[in-house]
Amino acid sequence: MKVALFGGTGFVGSYITDELLEHKHKPKLLVRENSTKKLLEADKCDIIEGDLSNHEAVKKLIKSADVVIYSIGLVREFPHRGITFQETQFEGVKQTVDLASEFNIKRYILISANGAKLDGTKYQSTKYLAEEYLKHSKLEWTIFRPSLCFGDPRGDGRPEFCTQLKKDMLSLPIPSPSFHEGLLPLNAGKFALSPIHIKNVAEFVVKSITMDTAKNKTFNLGGEAYHWKDLVPTMAAAYGKKKWMVPAPAIAVKAMAFFLQRFSWFPITVDQLTMLLESNVCDSKDHFDLFEIEQIPYNTDTLSYLKNY
Repeated sequence: MKVALFGGTGFVGSYITDELLEHKHKPKLLVRENSTKKLLEADKCDIIEGDLSNHEAVKKLIKSADVVIYSIGLVREFPHRGITFQETQFEGVKQTVDLASEFNIKRYILISANGAKLDGTKYQSTKYLAEEYLKHSKLEWTIFRPSLCFGDPRGDGRPEFCTQLKKDMLSLPIPSPSFHEGLLPLNAGKFALSPIHIKNVAEFVVKSITMDTAKNKTFNLGGEAYHWKDLVPTMAAAYGKKKWMVPAPAIAVKAMAFFLQRFSWFPITVDQLTMLLESNVCDSKDHFDLFEIEQIPYNTDTLSYLKNY
């Protein structure tokens, strides 16, 4: 099938592109000027130069496709540079859903996020609104909501949680913060995440293209749950380090982030810390069984790519 993939040069999209090729689909990618070099197998893809602001390019990409996959998402926004969750995670979905409907493209697959909700952070609420817009269209849709995704980013410019955390916090010659609510550190680092390997996410997405049982359904995707206080030392051990952790009151970090988060060098935003402390877990065993996918575990072996970054 010809698959219009939005976000094909990003972390999630690069793995989806590989999986599409492995299953003999033809990826059609919208690629910014000079970004073709980010593609591992550009010669096997149909490439249209442009971005979401180029309506004609978006239209051209979708018009001749059989399926649309939208995997564009932001780690953080920079409104003063015109990079916002609203434009990327909602307006982009709205535009492509409308065009898919106009050209009678029946199948649309959206990569959302575990924890998406209307009354959440901007990240969560724009993901939720995009889901609702798609659900109320006439398309046959599937929504995937991954928890924390990990895996080799395979090059520069692809934000991935573990490599970014290593760079911003774990590589510093100081203990790593174990965040907690309130002033007393009784629950330091006890919020949980369900890491899922990005290759598993790509397998779910591509298999769903031809699965009738995946149509008009939402799948929360995650692996085994880990507390922050256990998850971070596993990352450090993967590249041969032992990292000490110290309690860090979230209110103090949020206060700093409020003033400094507009600078890309500051490692965390208020909203990112809010979402971390909420925990982000889900049980996806039944989904792995349904899709006949073997779960890649979160451990020092599968995190060994951290040695290269």
